[in-house]
Amino acid sequence: MKRLLYKLLLSMKRNGRDWTVFFLSLLLAFSIWLIHNLSLDYSDFLTVRVAAECENIEGHASVSSNSCEVVARCRTSGYNIIKSKIALNRTPVTVHFDRQSLARKGGEMFYVTGTQLNEAAHLIFGEKATVEYFLSDTLLFRFPYETNKRVPVFPVVSLDFESQYMSRGDLEIDPDSVTIYGEPYHLANVDRVFTENIKLQGLKTGIAGVARIERIKGVRLSENEVHYSMDVLRYVEITSETVIQVENVPQDKEMMIYPSRAEVIYKCVFPLISDVSQSVFTIDYEDYINSRSRQCIPEPAFIPEGVISYEIIPEIFECVLTEK
Repeated sequence: MKRLLYKLLLSMKRNGRDWTVFFLSLLLAFSIWLIHNLSLDYSDFLTVRVAAECENIEGHASVSSNSCEVVARCRTSGYNIIKSKIALNRTPVTVHFDRQSLARKGGEMFYVTGTQLNEAAHLIFGEKATVEYFLSDTLLFRFPYETNKRVPVFPVVSLDFESQYMSRGDLEIDPDSVTIYGEPYHLANVDRVFTENIKLQGLKTGIAGVARIERIKGVRLSENEVHYSMDVLRYVEITSETVIQVENVPQDKEMMIYPSRAEVIYKCVFPLISDVSQSVFTIDYEDYINSRSRQCIPEPAFIPEGVISYEIIPEIFECVLTEK
């Protein structure tokens, strides 16, 4: 006996490399054994949390506000059994039921029976699981009452243009309004929806694209995105001096403007197609009468073709009315 024990101890005196190879071999063998066993089929109870979806319940939400546990004895691989137990507390599986499969209990409550669960077994437990029998007999789901209304879509825009380029008009979106659905208290304070930030830089040509509409908790949208477009043009700035004229002054009165001239900075389409010096700015007598401060802002009586915008300096003019 002593000799046998001595031989065993002697055989274990190996160098470090031999022990490393031994443990790696042991680990590889265990891995092969584990993979083999997990690939085999077993019969076990699986539990999956399920939420119901049905788009044809008029006046109700399309997805249930609650989820139910479905328990069934299934035959499937060991891997699927472990995966099912790990995923139990995660997001429920949403299963679509047609309207005929949902029976109404009353009010917001609807239920499905074991027959419908058998038909949806592959959606609940996966294609690789065979259901032997269900422990869950009836599942009760709440589809909340919901209403709807039409609200405008507001684009959130951050645009940067190359030097001497600008937009021609506002950013256009399609659709410019959407229908929102939800429980009344969710919709009460929603009077508009917003797009994601449309951020573009270095613009010198027209733009077009698609932007996602930001989601609102508890609210369903008829559209999830909008198409946007905007024209971009090149401009030049031209400064011109003009005389401020008056109009509609009664014949027995005279109205003086101070200062009598103004500097106007025009933004014009490039290349120029007209002479901006032909622009005319006037102050109307009625505007003077209706002004409490006796100060007025001149308006263009004529703007040449190709002028995009203008800035007049100064912007406000003193008006003095005298008798002739």
